[in-house]
Amino acid sequence: MSLDNLVVAVPVFLASAVVVVIAGIALARFGDAIADQTGWGALWVGTIFVSIATSLPELVTNISAVAIDSPGLALGNVFGANMVNMFALSVLALLFGVGRLFGGHSRQTAVLAAAAVGLGVVVLAIMALGDVALATASVGGLVIVAAYVGAMRLVYAARGSEDVDEEADDSGGTTLRGAVIGFATASLAIFAAAPFLASSADGIAEASGLSASFVGVLMVSIVTTLPEATVSVTATLRNSPGLVMGNLYGSCAFNLFVIPVADLFNGKALLNAAGPEHLAALGSAIALMGVAALVLLALRRTSRSPARVLVPAIAVGYPAAMLWVFTLS
Repeated sequence: MSLDNLVVAVPVFLASAVVVVIAGIALARFGDAIADQTGWGALWVGTIFVSIATSLPELVTNISAVAIDSPGLALGNVFGANMVNMFALSVLALLFGVGRLFGGHSRQTAVLAAAAVGLGVVVLAIMALGDVALATASVGGLVIVAAYVGAMRLVYAARGSEDVDEEADDSGGTTLRGAVIGFATASLAIFAAAPFLASSADGIAEASGLSASFVGVLMVSIVTTLPEATVSVTATLRNSPGLVMGNLYGSCAFNLFVIPVADLFNGKALLNAAGPEHLAALGSAIALMGVAALVLLALRRTSRSPARVLVPAIAVGYPAAMLWVFTLS
């Protein structure tokens, strides 16, 4: 079936997007149920279990994109997803209260935010300097893996007694066995649907005249980050800002970790396929993550910090960044 025709590509994109979103939401639910029974803190649960679970759509979509030789789509998806995550955080803060989302966080949350920003800077530096292929991997990919593992170790080491989740178990009566089965089933659904999502998005780019990079930054990134947004809304309503920050910043960090994983299926250094639009997208993502991190640090001790006025700038910065990427692509 040819996917370079809009009549075919658009329905396939929408159908696969629905599957990815539903499965991603299920992943978050069952991943959270598994994590609840460990008794870990909300931030660490969000950083490891929930963020990785909700980032599986990005992972599988990127592997699928490089498999069909569309590296621009793969990189656009990763960097676009990080921008969307910060946009979602700013919108939630504006809707539910800046102090409610950004205020009173622990040191571990600050370390996580700084780690995600730092990892973005590492990737940006590799893109600017150029990567070196190394068999089925790359030197830059190995650096990203080491940076991600090191960052997660720092986040875990910063965990204190104030990070322990005091809330009651919210697994909804789901047993550990049921949660594992549900998690595995949702994962299989994403693995089945994501290749169609990548192929149809690439077909839409070809048929519409848009670049695959821009389609990745705009359309695919929004679809693959809907699970993160859904989990964040739910966590906000549960008054669990630690889970929100862990989910969104943890997802931003894991999305960058996806790049060296995709290298294994690309056969060459994926970052060497980056164009000016990718540098703009990643630079914008780092800026949005950095501004949000500054607000978080400022509001850790006082919710009346003037830094709270920067939150609307994040919401406005996302569409401005999208326009910049579009002009470059």
